[in-house]
Amino acid sequence: MFTPRYIKDGNALAKAAQRVINYRKDIAKEDQLKHARKQLDDLKLALKDRSSERVRELEKGLLSVLGRIEPASDRHGIRENVELLLVAIALALGIRAFYLQPFKIPTGSMQPTLNGVIATRMETPPPNPLVRVFQFLTLGRTYEDVLAQQEGDTISEIRSVKLNLVWDGAEIKMSSGRNYRVGIEPRVLREQLGVYVGEAFGKGQPIVRGYADLGDQLFVDKVGYNFAGPHRADVFVFKTNGIAGAEQGPDGSGQHYIKRLAGVPGDVLRIDQPVLYINGQPAQEYAFQRVASQKNGYTGYVNDQSGGMRYLRDPGAAVTVGPNQFFALGDNSANSADSRYWGFVPAENVVGRGLFVYWPFSSHWGFVK
Repeated sequence: MFTPRYIKDGNALAKAAQRVINYRKDIAKEDQLKHARKQLDDLKLALKDRSSERVRELEKGLLSVLGRIEPASDRHGIRENVELLLVAIALALGIRAFYLQPFKIPTGSMQPTLNGVIATRMETPPPNPLVRVFQFLTLGRTYEDVLAQQEGDTISEIRSVKLNLVWDGAEIKMSSGRNYRVGIEPRVLREQLGVYVGEAFGKGQPIVRGYADLGDQLFVDKVGYNFAGPHRADVFVFKTNGIAGAEQGPDGSGQHYIKRLAGVPGDVLRIDQPVLYINGQPAQEYAFQRVASQKNGYTGYVNDQSGGMRYLRDPGAAVTVGPNQFFALGDNSANSADSRYWGFVPAENVVGRGLFVYWPFSSHWGFVK
């Protein structure tokens, strides 16, 4: 049977009006809601009687009262976009808190498996801006070229600063009162670029000239260990809270470290350079054999009889991992502050397993091995 257009339009308006009334009933004025319900009931009766004039008359009145209940706003789209953004932020924070957490490799203790910050001095100025942008996006490389503006200016202080919400760097204070900010942390400036307090410069001489590859960025799986506990040879992230000798934050809170899980509870470990022994046998897992091979940049596992190590100082020294503890070693064994120096990682300190390098797009991009 043919249905007149005014009947279809009236029914659509009635349904829309009911949604508005239900949506705004907690915040709209009661007299407006009462009027709207009355207009809606009258419209439904007119539609039932198929009275076209009455339907059109009631539509105008209903639209008028609905406009007072939910006024039209030019900012409606903006509000929806803001709500969408807030939902996205909440979702991202939820993922970070419970599932995947971004993590930056801070040091070279896991090289060449995972790169920390690697800085290189240059004798010539940086390349043109297009090359620099491309290398930053693909390699995570940032260039610095800071020249002294005054003859005989001297570095008086190098301190850590936060350049923005996500970027840590350094502020170089000069005896002249000039300050220079660079996107490279003080430790790297000192250890890798040779920039020291007290160094003097002639006018136009480079204070900092070089580049830094900012280290691998990876996602940490915070869920997997809830179903299957940490496994030997995993690359895992843990907090240093309560670990004597491990680095702590300025406020006393723990730092996040990333190492290779070398020993699980009950394991007996020993190092006879360059091989790691687990329970009396050379470690069988590929990751340990790769380090012991001393090929492709791996140093092999090392002892240190100079007195700095607490554990595994010499080939005859062994250590047994206790209950609810783990023993952590860096793949760059010759240059890694790990459990050999500060002991065991409590199980409650474990954050998760290193899962996927998402940036930069270098040879390390992909799942962590």
